[in-house]
Amino acid sequence: MDVKTAYNKWAAQYDTNQNKTRDLEGVALRAVLGGLPFDNCLEIGCGTGKNTVWLASRAKHITAVDFSAEMLAKAKEKIALPTAQFIQADITQPWAFSTGQYNLITFSLVLEHISDLGSIFSEASRALAPGGFVYIGELHPFKQYSGTKARFETEDGLQIVDCFAHHVSDFIQAGKQNGLVPVDINEHFDDGDRGGLPRILTIVLQKPA
Repeated sequence: MDVKTAYNKWAAQYDTNQNKTRDLEGVALRAVLGGLPFDNCLEIGCGTGKNTVWLASRAKHITAVDFSAEMLAKAKEKIALPTAQFIQADITQPWAFSTGQYNLITFSLVLEHISDLGSIFSEASRALAPGGFVYIGELHPFKQYSGTKARFETEDGLQIVDCFAHHVSDFIQAGKQNGLVPVDINEHFDDGDRGGLPRILTIVLQKPA
């Protein structure tokens, strides 16, 4: 199922479904970004606002972007702050929604739905202030190799969202080609059990000052 249709359908149940990937990525984001200062944040793929609430509590301003109108509607129900702006946009197109120099840009469970990382990282680099950070939180490619994909149940059966497998080096190289330097890489495991496959990959890139 194409991404926009899928997430519009998924929105009504996204927050209540059992979803280990969603939940662990939220924990990972808070752990990774907890020590980083940021006041102007661009959140790509805000979904229903699962991370927006926390990001908005830390930033003086947040621009939250999503492809799905239904997901955005859920996020707006959670967050009614003058410092939060919600925008529906297709991030594979030029980022007309980018109105300033952000010192944090986040991608949470978004890039698995994007085939061309280069154009995305080019736009992110352009929108990022010198010294600013890009956070990436994705389903680990090891999980993708084993067949795991974004999916949800409906009355019509199991719906699988269009996905692309990106290797760890794909993220690093796409960043480097656009002037972003890797400063942190982590793997996050279900229940902290490092004997199994990691579920979430997080990468932090920085634009040199």
